Amino acid sequence: MNNLNDPPNWNIRPNSGADGSDGSRWNYALLVPMLGLAAFRWIWSRESKKEIEKEREAYHRRTAAFQRDLEAKYHATISENRRAVAQLSLELEKEQNRTTSYREALISQGRKLVEEKKLLEQERAQVMQEKRQWQPLRTAYLSCLEKEEDWQRRAKLLLKEFEDALIERQSIYCSPFLPRKKRLELEKNLLVRASVDPVAADLEMAAGLIDIFKHDTYCGDVWNTNRCQNGKLMWLYLKYWELIVELKKFKGVEKAILEK
Repeated sequence: MNNLNDPPNWNIRPNSGADGSDGSRWNYALLVPMLGLAAFRWIWSRESKKEIEKEREAYHRRTAAFQRDLEAKYHATISENRRAVAQLSLELEKEQNRTTSYREALISQGRKLVEEKKLLEQERAQVMQEKRQWQPLRTAYLSCLEKEEDWQRRAKLLLKEFEDALIERQSIYCSPFLPRKKRLELEKNLLVRASVDPVAADLEMAAGLIDIFKHDTYCGDVWNTNRCQNGKLMWLYLKYWELIVELKKFKGVEKAILEK
């Protein structure tokens, strides 16, 4: 019987023939493809390693370049922020110095006005005494005083109108909901009124309004419902203008009496 586990010429054995010719043929037939496969695998493995190494180097170069670029941008941003903070700090310090100087000057000017008012009141008392001595001048004095009081009434009415308008302007400035355009329109109207009204011109209100619009940024707290708690500089100017009205009243009377 035939051996099914070892059929003739199925298993490859070296030197199976009598002279060894069949085994050699099969050995060479299998050796060539195996050598070719081994060579292919060696070449493929070598080329794959080269490609992998090439990609790895390219990846490292890109990563290093990206990291350098990121670090440069980071340092540039930090430097720019530091310069901006330094500039803002300098501007804030200058603004604080200007505000302090301005307030000190305004307080000093207010004190001078009070002193001038006191001196003027003393002069007025002296004039009244002289008028009692010089009766003919009494009528002239009363006439001049009436004219000045009429001017003073108009001036006080004007100041009241400007006070209401400035309160409205500051409320708009402090409100997060009211449009900025409305405030600018109100400021423009106030400046026009101060320029054309003779009483406002006598008080030189235009320059003060410009200063208020530029520097008065004070607002009450978030829950503030009293509009009169907004603003600081505007109230100083209103008080200053009231003192000027009083001062001009008495100076006008004095001038009219001395010219007679």
